[in-house]
Amino acid sequence: MPSRLSLRASAVARRAVELTPMPQPAWRPTRYPVVLMHGFGALANLMQGGVLHAEAMHLRRHGVAAYAPHVNPYDTLGVRAEAWADRLAAVLAETGAERVNLVGFSSAGLDARLLARDPGWAGRIASLVTVSTPHRGTPLADYVLGRPAWLRASAVGVMNAVGRMAYPPAPPRTGPALAELAPAAVARQFPADETVRGAWCASYASRAGKGTDTPVYPPLLVPNRILYQRAGLNDGIVPTASMGWAEPLGTLDADHARQIGLRLAPLGRFDACAFYLGHCDRLRDRGL
Repeated sequence: MPSRLSLRASAVARRAVELTPMPQPAWRPTRYPVVLMHGFGALANLMQGGVLHAEAMHLRRHGVAAYAPHVNPYDTLGVRAEAWADRLAAVLAETGAERVNLVGFSSAGLDARLLARDPGWAGRIASLVTVSTPHRGTPLADYVLGRPAWLRASAVGVMNAVGRMAYPPAPPRTGPALAELAPAAVARQFPADETVRGAWCASYASRAGKGTDTPVYPPLLVPNRILYQRAGLNDGIVPTASMGWAEPLGTLDADHARQIGLRLAPLGRFDACAFYLGHCDRLRDRGL
């Protein structure tokens, strides 16, 4: 009778040479190109290719015309919206498409809403779906800006320094950008019932850390607890209650970093690539 060791070796050898009938990824294209838009901050730039690059390449392997461009990670919403317009124009020119599907992660959802107010762009947006976007702001912005002057200046200075390295074409403006994400500022600029005419508008929320069974990465432990005290469940950056907009599509059990594929430790089961591919399946089912 073969030993357990020999059976295991046989299985390993078989997997090494075994052929499957259809080994390539299933072809699951969408009608319009998909643009993954990153949010505020440059932490995710530590990943090769930058923010959401791996997720965009995963979508391409499944036949989706996916893009993950970059704009200044520490600039104001208006400046970022103008930069996104340039990136989207390049996507439409390259693909020959008339419209585009936007996935706005975090503050990029607000960038996209601002861009959609432009009559020249509203008709070219087939869908705008946000992921953990602070549609009602985040108290974390108030917390940082409300620190003593020396501490606030230090925090903003660090982010500005990282921003200059991450995006050399333009200087960062962290202070004004943070102020725009405070709850009162967002409420003034973005009506809760505002959507994009002729586009499918929806949102995903998220939660992790305190008050949940989902682990949160060490760098987000402190902001997660600060936010929990001020606004309840959150993903370490944005309160869960702030993320709902248009058609709610559910709540992700993942912190803010894991949602863009940033893995600082083997925590949680959320798979960013699988999530964005699943969203593209939703787009395809809607004819988008």
